[in-house]
Amino acid sequence: MKIHRQPSPNFNVRPADAAVDTVILHYTGMETAEAALARLTDPKAEVSAHYLIDEDGRIVQMVEEEHRAWHAGVSIWQGRENLNHTSVGIELVNPGHEFGYRAFPDAQIEALLALLAGIRERHKIPVSRYLGHSDIAPHRKADPGELFPWGRLAREGFGLWSDVEGSDTRPLPDEAVTGEALVKLNKQLGIVGYHMEDKDSFGAAAQSIVRAFQAHWRPETVSGLYDYGTAAILRDIACQSEQTGESL
Repeated sequence: MKIHRQPSPNFNVRPADAAVDTVILHYTGMETAEAALARLTDPKAEVSAHYLIDEDGRIVQMVEEEHRAWHAGVSIWQGRENLNHTSVGIELVNPGHEFGYRAFPDAQIEALLALLAGIRERHKIPVSRYLGHSDIAPHRKADPGELFPWGRLAREGFGLWSDVEGSDTRPLPDEAVTGEALVKLNKQLGIVGYHMEDKDSFGAAAQSIVRAFQAHWRPETVSGLYDYGTAAILRDIACQSEQTGESL
């Protein structure tokens, strides 16, 4: 696996007690790979990632893994904030939802899998901590989106996945998102890793979290609605998350 290097000035040191234990995947969300690489290496932009993978599989390293790249922004997962401290950030070239979102080519995913294998070896990344930007910042980010092949990554040991039937898109009754049922929903989302700021109602914030969960684990229908299929898969992923015992 050949890795090209185009250093970015946009990095700083990790906190002394911060060990890398998470990988965060993004799409570039720009019209071309060249534009994305220029932005990620522009000191005025104040953003970066450790790696960028083009659609043809070409890998560019911009920040050394020992350093803290600026890719996650305001973020939280399993109660830990500022995931830049403890993560490796990987940008996948894709125009994103704004410029013509499309499937991620095989060459790009194969390069990603090879890169992840090395990262896992160097940092002992737990299986449950391969995440999307939308997982750690669901209220403001949608990448890498519903076309990203999370299931394929999970089959290689990079992330959790559920084989539970989840095609039932009928919305659950209102009482499923109130009272004790809402407490249960919040608990399950929290076990997976999502942060619920408003635990008293199922409003816009909760819907954005459900939408992020669906984009990762039930991509066939990303609606933000808490339906029967989502509920079934959420139970399974929450159970797997508990069994791994890998809370931050």
